[in-house]
Amino acid sequence: MRPEDYLDPLQRWLETTSFATLRSPFQWTYFMLLASVALLIGLALLIWSADRFVHGAAAVAGHAGMPPLLIGMVVVGFGTSAPELVVSVLSAAQGNPGIALGNAYGSNIGNIGLILGVTALITPIAVHSNVLRKELPLLLAVTLLAAWQVHDGGIAPSESWLLLGVFGLVMGWSIWQGLRKTPDALGEETAEELRTHPIPLRNAIVWLLIGLVMLILSSRMLVWGAVEIATAFGVSDLVIGLTVVAIGTSLPELASSLIAVKRGEHDIALGNVLGSNLFNTLAVVGIAGVIGPMSAGPEIFQRDMLTMLGFTAILFVFGYGFRGPARINRFEGGTLVLAYAAYNAYLLTTQFSAH
Repeated sequence: MRPEDYLDPLQRWLETTSFATLRSPFQWTYFMLLASVALLIGLALLIWSADRFVHGAAAVAGHAGMPPLLIGMVVVGFGTSAPELVVSVLSAAQGNPGIALGNAYGSNIGNIGLILGVTALITPIAVHSNVLRKELPLLLAVTLLAAWQVHDGGIAPSESWLLLGVFGLVMGWSIWQGLRKTPDALGEETAEELRTHPIPLRNAIVWLLIGLVMLILSSRMLVWGAVEIATAFGVSDLVIGLTVVAIGTSLPELASSLIAVKRGEHDIALGNVLGSNLFNTLAVVGIAGVIGPMSAGPEIFQRDMLTMLGFTAILFVFGYGFRGPARINRFEGGTLVLAYAAYNAYLLTTQFSAH
């Protein structure tokens, strides 16, 4: 029996159970409680399983002899976006493109505004890695490509394949950078992390598999709960994706970034965000667009995409270090957090004022 066969009963129940089938106020209240519990449990399990998945994958890669810089750039940087990938793919497959796009773009905004902002407020982030400084203009270019794609109201299948093609090039560049013998701060910090927190190979494989299975289960619970709550309150699945789902799937990056700066591993903290945003923009949206049509209303470009582009441009200015050593200080971190709070307040205000 295939692993996905065990998920079919859950999937059938989720697909046939909704607020639309309820009649009495008691049923509505009970089902609202059920959807809220599913959303919260799904978020908690998603955070836990993502952490186990990334740690297991990084340890397995280390045992396989992968260079530390490559582990930091690819396994950790892209691996922290596993929740966004699973949630967006499931949402696209179930006909909820709003959650798929909102989750990817909202996570990018949250990674910069919330994750890096809060992290820099606690401890200013010093950027030593030359590789990460090269990733900053690359992320800005990729974000401009995404903005060009959604400005006409959707992402066509050919554009989704283009995103995946660019992702392949980025992966190739990352592997080339990771295999070079040139010393880099990100590689040194990743090597130190693997040395100080070793995981036996057998345990690493077990955590990798458990994390992957729980990612799928928790994502299904999260998507179902989010869609049902959005339906009950008349909130669009796009806004749910941009807020609740995006924040939830970004929490692994927040946890790993805070732990990294606490240990003085500033480049890992920034590398998590840059790798995650590249993966979200290219792979997550690309795969979701190949699975199903990705329509994008004018508000996605005018409001969400321009916000994401603005945050990315600000991060480029803050993190590149034009006038000396690159550093994101507390004032800049506070600016990012306030801008993120203002964006979410605008989202919710305009959503509820429309009803």
